[in-house]
Amino acid sequence: MSRVGRVLLLFGACLGLGLVLPSGEVERGSIGAAGRPNIIFVLTDDLDAASVSKVPSLKGYMADEGMTFDNAFVTSALCCPSRATILTGQYPHNHLVRSNVPPIGGFKTFRELGRERSTLATWLDEAGYETALFGKYLNGYGKIGRNHVPAGWDEWYGAVETKQLNQNGQRVTYESDTYLDDALSGLAQDFVRRQESKDSPFFLYLSVHAPHAPAKPALRHEDLYEGLRTPRTPSFDEANVSDKPGWVRNLSLDSSEVRHIDALYRKRLKTTAGVGETIGGLLRTLEQTGKLDNTYLVLTSDNGFHMGQHRLGLGKQSAYEEDIRVPFMIRGPGVPAGVSRGEMVLNNDFAPTFADLAGFPPPASVDGRSFASLLDKRKGNDPSSWRTAFEIRNWDNKKDETSYRAVTPIPPYRAVRTQRHLYVEYEAGERELYDLRKDPYELHNLYDSAAPDLISELDARLDALRDCAGEGCRAAENAPPK
Repeated sequence: MSRVGRVLLLFGACLGLGLVLPSGEVERGSIGAAGRPNIIFVLTDDLDAASVSKVPSLKGYMADEGMTFDNAFVTSALCCPSRATILTGQYPHNHLVRSNVPPIGGFKTFRELGRERSTLATWLDEAGYETALFGKYLNGYGKIGRNHVPAGWDEWYGAVETKQLNQNGQRVTYESDTYLDDALSGLAQDFVRRQESKDSPFFLYLSVHAPHAPAKPALRHEDLYEGLRTPRTPSFDEANVSDKPGWVRNLSLDSSEVRHIDALYRKRLKTTAGVGETIGGLLRTLEQTGKLDNTYLVLTSDNGFHMGQHRLGLGKQSAYEEDIRVPFMIRGPGVPAGVSRGEMVLNNDFAPTFADLAGFPPPASVDGRSFASLLDKRKGNDPSSWRTAFEIRNWDNKKDETSYRAVTPIPPYRAVRTQRHLYVEYEAGERELYDLRKDPYELHNLYDSAAPDLISELDARLDALRDCAGEGCRAAENAPPK
C-alpha cells in the first residue's frame, strides 16, 4: 500500500473512533534536490487555528507528515485585505486593500490600483511555472469584469457565485446539488494529472469556501460532530469586561446566541472535514503522478474567527488571538515530519517564501520575508534573527455588508503584536494591553497599570510599523527602536 494510502486508511479509522494519528520526525530529501519544486497552496476561508485539532485528517496529512507553525498570524483579520497580502507580500497599508468592498477594498480596488500587474502569480509565471487558481479570488470578483482572468494565471477557475465558476474566461454553472468545494477539488486534481508529462514546475492555488458561513456541509458529513459545542475557554462569554474598551463592555451574549454559536461551530467542523478529504485527494494524485516528493503542500486560512470569546458573537476583524491567529502547516521536500516551530510567521511571508523556493528574489516592494530557511532542520537558521513584532490593522468598514460588523461592531484600530504583548490603539483613543505569557486568553487589560517604559516601547514599535515599506518593515519588525 502507498504511503498516502496508509494515511487514508488510518484517517478512516480515526474519524470513526475519534483517535489521532501517530507523529514522528522522518528524514526527507533536501529542499530543491529534485529541481524547482511544485507548490500547492490550500487557502481556507475563516478557519480558526483551534478548530484544526478537531479534524484528524488534517493532523494526519499535514502535521504528522510535515511542519506546523504554532505562531502564524494575519496582519488584517478580514478576507480581502488578507488575500491581497497573500498575493502581494505587502501589509494592507501598502497594497491599500483595507476592506471587502469599495471604496477602500474589494476586488475592484485591487484591480483599479493596478495590483494585478505584480502578484505571486505573475512572478511565478514569468519564472516558468504553470500557474492555476481554483475557487475564491477576492471579495467582489464577478460583480465587475465577470469573465476577467487576472494576469499571471495560465489556468483560471475563479468562483463567481455560489454555484458558478469563471473557467478560463467562460462562465460555468454547476447543478444545485453540487458541493462546490468538491468540484474545485476535482478540477485541481485534474490539473495535477495534466502536469505529469510536463517538465515545468507548477503552482496551484486552491481557495475553498469552507468553513465560511453559512458553512453548509456536504451530505456525507452531516452526521459528524453532533453534540459538540464551542470550547468554553476562560474568554468565552467573558465574565468581567470592565477593563475592556467600551465597544466590548456594551456586548452581551444571551442563551439563543450561544445556541447559534454552538450550531455554527459544528457546521464549521463538518465543512472542515471536507478540507481534509481535499488534502487527501491531492496527495493521492501527487503520488500517482510521481510529483509528491518534489511538491510543497501548504494549508492555512485568510483569517481566524471568534465564536463567543470576549462576549463577541460570530466574526473576525478584532486584534484578539482568535481572529489574528491562523493554522499553518506545510509538507514537502526537506521538511521534517511531525515538527513544530514557534517563530511568528505572517500572511505577508507566503509570497516571498514561494519566490525563494522557486529560485528568484521577490520585488523590493514586498514587506514579508521568506521562511524557507526554517523548513530545513539542517540549515543553520537562528530564531533570534527572526521578527519580534508585527502590525495589525482594522479600518472603518461601516459600508461593508459582507462582514460581521452588524453582529460584532469592531471599531478601527492599529495594534502591535510582539512575542509577549498585544497592544491595541483604537481610533477613538481607548487602549488595550495584554501580557500573553501570563494571560493567553486576554482577560486582563494592563494598559492603566503598565510601566511607562513598556508603553513607550510599544508606542515606538507601532509608530515604526505605521508607514513602513519593504526592507523598512523587516527592520521595524526585528528589534525595538532605540
